[in-house]
Amino acid sequence: MATFRLALIQLHVSSIKSDNITRACSLIREAAKQGAKVVSLPECFNSPYGTNYFPEYAEKIPGESTQKLAEVAKESSIYLIGGSIPEEDAGKLYNTCAVFGPDGSLLVKHRKIHLFDIDVPGKITFQESKTLSPGDNLSTFDTPYCRVGLGICYDMRFAELAQIYAQRGCQLLVYPGAFNLTTGPAHWELLQRARAVDNQVYVATASPARDDKASYVVWGHSTVVDPWGQVLTKAGTEEMILYSDIDLKKLAEVRQQIPILKQKRADLYAVETKKP
Repeated sequence: MATFRLALIQLHVSSIKSDNITRACSLIREAAKQGAKVVSLPECFNSPYGTNYFPEYAEKIPGESTQKLAEVAKESSIYLIGGSIPEEDAGKLYNTCAVFGPDGSLLVKHRKIHLFDIDVPGKITFQESKTLSPGDNLSTFDTPYCRVGLGICYDMRFAELAQIYAQRGCQLLVYPGAFNLTTGPAHWELLQRARAVDNQVYVATASPARDDKASYVVWGHSTVVDPWGQVLTKAGTEEMILYSDIDLKKLAEVRQQIPILKQKRADLYAVETKKP
């Protein structure tokens, strides 16, 4: 299976959790009807994005949102990357991505490793760490097509994470993310292309749709980049489903033409994990 269809759902997120879940499931079904085998929702798909919203919208996993995702993954026979939701566990809150297989089983749960704490004077200040705790595990899952590595938004800025995923055999990296109007135009596409070229992998990002009335206005522009660093497809700012056919033969050709993964100087440097 050298080629498979990926779908990214650029969902308009409202303040009504049940509406977000219902609309997400409807768009997932539509993507599956169009031949998508792997589908991703955006970061914080069931909740507005903001430290004041996380405690209010947080839920257990399994819980209301992830139960619906498990059901629609099974119904549609797809691999479903559940964007992310605010998760509550043992008194702590996390920004968590749950992934479900075609049988509806939970394959992996990725808690955002790097929390979004930034201060760009006069433009944006945000501190996820005010309410969220960081995850401490790297997350991959296998499909019949390829191995997939997961990150959430700010995780994409850390090249080491992507490099380790590539070392572990991932050929597609998926980052549900919600960049903003400051970091989005500056770094959103740049980071995706950098991660793709550095590791000769496909990189996909799933953003919420832009809502100019929200307290945190997202950049949008969900994107798929190939291992050559070329943008294959990019959404605008509105709610939509973005499709891309992932060609693993192209990935193999790029790695054969420019064999950097075989040319690394392990005698001089290494990137290693501290945990399995």
